[in-house]
Amino acid sequence: METTSLIGTKNKKGQVITDVRHMMFEAPRTPSFYTGSEVIKEAIRRANVDVMIAYPITPQSEAAALIGELFAEGYIKEYFRGESEFAVMSQCAGAAFGGARVFTTTAGPGTMRAMENFPMWAGARLPIQMIVTCRGINSPLSIQPDTLEISYLIQTGMLVWHAETAQDFYDWILKGYMVSEEPDVHLPLALCCDGFFVTHTKDVVNLTPADMCLPPYDPYRSPVPCMDMECPPVRMMRDPFVMKSNYISYATHASWQQEVWAAVERSRKHTIAWLDGLIETENTDADILIVSSGTAVSQGREAIRLLADEGIRVGLVKIKTIRPWPWQEIREATKNAKHIIVPEFNVAGWLAREIKASIPDSDRVVAAPHVCGGMTMPPEIIVSEIKNVLGMRDHALAGRGS
Repeated sequence: METTSLIGTKNKKGQVITDVRHMMFEAPRTPSFYTGSEVIKEAIRRANVDVMIAYPITPQSEAAALIGELFAEGYIKEYFRGESEFAVMSQCAGAAFGGARVFTTTAGPGTMRAMENFPMWAGARLPIQMIVTCRGINSPLSIQPDTLEISYLIQTGMLVWHAETAQDFYDWILKGYMVSEEPDVHLPLALCCDGFFVTHTKDVVNLTPADMCLPPYDPYRSPVPCMDMECPPVRMMRDPFVMKSNYISYATHASWQQEVWAAVERSRKHTIAWLDGLIETENTDADILIVSSGTAVSQGREAIRLLADEGIRVGLVKIKTIRPWPWQEIREATKNAKHIIVPEFNVAGWLAREIKASIPDSDRVVAAPHVCGGMTMPPEIIVSEIKNVLGMRDHALAGRGS
């Protein structure tokens, strides 16, 4: 049965299956004061999810537990705890192979332990949505926010989005299914946030009506058959002629990996439509731009306000999606900038590297400030970095040896 024929009918909880554009762009919204974890719960309440599989690891454990309440209330058909992070992601694959809309959550070392599964998800074209509440993965271990794990996810073939706020989180969970389940995309989505900064702080979030929900997932719109052992991609894992070391094997695997990355690129048009663009900009005619993603954008906004008080004009580029990567949009937004400041919550500077690879005159990029291991990023250190680039002494940090 086509999904469109279900619009206006009700699910078992009495929610009205609603045209998604009406639900997200036209329906009235109710301001609610929630933590990011509670926002995840409320989005999933409206997402018509079939299966949620959980394993506790800070800081996503609360969201996983709250979704368990939704199962008890009848909003999710199946919910269970896996025996490890690796097992959870394998079980998610099994559920998605069977034609279910699947959701899970993870963080930090859990993400890394399960990493082998994510290229398999992408290669098998499974539109699983995974929330990643980023935390430290370095030794010494930290449970605090650190976005280093995103640098690993962006090479898996998954879609990767990076939310700044709880409002982003709420909207993007629902819109994410609409993008990832498109037949010409049909890829898993890692929807990331900076753990604790988003998950455990409260904010006002405008929620769509609780009596509305997404149309159910239609597995027969998949570009590959559900769990059909005679067709790719499952057949590629089984047939001896493919598994052997020969030209046919190489050609098969190479062409399929190219198709996965082509699907990432095909997601671009759908993502632009749902997220109103891959980036968000302010004052891009300024000589100095802050370009970042996640909550580093929020700190950049405050730094811009502080600098404006001193007569220094700074613009902003918020990157919403890491995969697909908005290289054209970034090139256009930064074409007039003399200095591009990239604050990040990780030690590696992976976002700055992506930006440098996308623009001419990449020496304009200042890969700083970096904080990691759970440290906060006071806007004053972004201010200090910008003043340093301009050759100005920062009196706020003058007593600290600057």
